[in-house]
Amino acid sequence: MIKFSLFLTGVLFLCNCQLTGQAAMKEFMVKKCADFNITGNGENAAWNRTSWTMLTRLDPGNDYESKFKILYSATGIYVLFNGADKKITTTYLNDFEDLFKADVFEVFFHPDTSIPLYLEYEINQLGKELVLLIPNLDGRVNGWLPWHYENTRRTSKMVKVVGGKAEPGAAITSWSAEIFLPYSLFNPLGSVPPVSGTIWNANFYRLDYDSGSMVKWAWAPVEKSFHDFKKFQPIRFE
Repeated sequence: MIKFSLFLTGVLFLCNCQLTGQAAMKEFMVKKCADFNITGNGENAAWNRTSWTMLTRLDPGNDYESKFKILYSATGIYVLFNGADKKITTTYLNDFEDLFKADVFEVFFHPDTSIPLYLEYEINQLGKELVLLIPNLDGRVNGWLPWHYENTRRTSKMVKVVGGKAEPGAAITSWSAEIFLPYSLFNPLGSVPPVSGTIWNANFYRLDYDSGSMVKWAWAPVEKSFHDFKKFQPIRFE
């Protein structure tokens, strides 16, 4: 009888711990805004509607502060990144190159979690971008440019570099990237455009190579690959 009582006590303790942990988790809410013009450093008052969210460093290396904000409007998604830095460690001067082999901010959106297909966006300190639709079939990742990436399907993006020139190898103190992704870009993904109460999965990343090797940051920590979409976390639209 004593053993059974101890067993019940242990079960109740574990349940209470789980409930406490669940209560402590705060739902990630994406605030709604009117459309606005981006500047590269988040000067528009619309960004005051939401707070910064920190990225977590996953590897040994420079412990640069890295953070992001996100908003949505009737026409698309706004994302703002900011990070401390010491050097522009990229030589990629063209869009749609392998930007991830050098310094970048990245965001992944998985609107319809019933299918393994999501959007990946990367931007570097020189304002160059990589936009891909990614099918991920049992870890076999392939990507292609969005069909007819032009006119109203194109993103708007601006980068601001602080403390130095926006050129390869320049010493700097920080950089920020402001991005607008129109909903038309997300075709053929489902659950787009989002409405109040819509839930997507997402992740936000940073790569930095100042130390000579890749250092990764993430919002929802992943182990081996940024493409571990099952580790993405839900975001709910206000």
